[in-house]
Amino acid sequence: MPDYTTIVFEVRDKVAHLTLNRPESANALGPKVAAEMMDAMVRCEDDRAAVRAMVITGAGRFFCAGADLKGFYTPPDGLKSRVSVFHAVLSRIARAEFPVIAAVNGAAAGAGMGLACACDIVFAAESAKFVMAYSKIGLSPDGGTTYFLPRRIGMARALELVFTNRQLTGREAFEWGLANRMLADAELQNEAHAFAATLATGPTRAYGAAKQLMHSGWSESLESQIDKELRSIGAMARSRDAREAIAAFNEKRAPVFTGE
Repeated sequence: MPDYTTIVFEVRDKVAHLTLNRPESANALGPKVAAEMMDAMVRCEDDRAAVRAMVITGAGRFFCAGADLKGFYTPPDGLKSRVSVFHAVLSRIARAEFPVIAAVNGAAAGAGMGLACACDIVFAAESAKFVMAYSKIGLSPDGGTTYFLPRRIGMARALELVFTNRQLTGREAFEWGLANRMLADAELQNEAHAFAATLATGPTRAYGAAKQLMHSGWSESLESQIDKELRSIGAMARSRDAREAIAAFNEKRAPVFTGE
């Protein structure tokens, strides 16, 4: 494994665990964090046999307190180039051909909230806190929040969080639809891994295709979207996993998926 200094990366049960590892800075994001996250994402994409699901979490008491103001936002010159790498990471998470689960173990603020929302599934600890925080420091939202957040909770609620900087608890995030599950702190990591490990035994290529279709459905017409569905299911029908599932059905056994 590479010698990362701002993240911890390991693979267990075909699940990649990416842990933001700057607990002294509340796991704040900076250029080096973004670069190491990008490297880890590319490694996962390049080894689909070894990695078939991912869990993203934070070390210590925080998930991610957002961008390091000294590292990302100051000085203003060069801001866009510094932030662009992190935005590319979010795109890779959303378009990864494997499920990505956020295990939000504490505060997810600003771009940290964007990171959680970019994941396919969000597990929130009881102690989790979600807050936008941008307008508090005179900034407009970034970190993919204006794309992912309205899709999760609706435009009106998303704008309320931007305007008021209201902080959602883990339970409120679950009730609002921001989080898929709310779990006791002590159970969060084990439950996230178990869920990801179960998905990792499934038809992960089909999961990736489903992700692409779900995202494209927001901007396509009905006719163009069902054409995309038709093309995708045609490709999936020729996959090894689909052939295995049909064989398993005929042989009255459980299928063994390989993600191919």
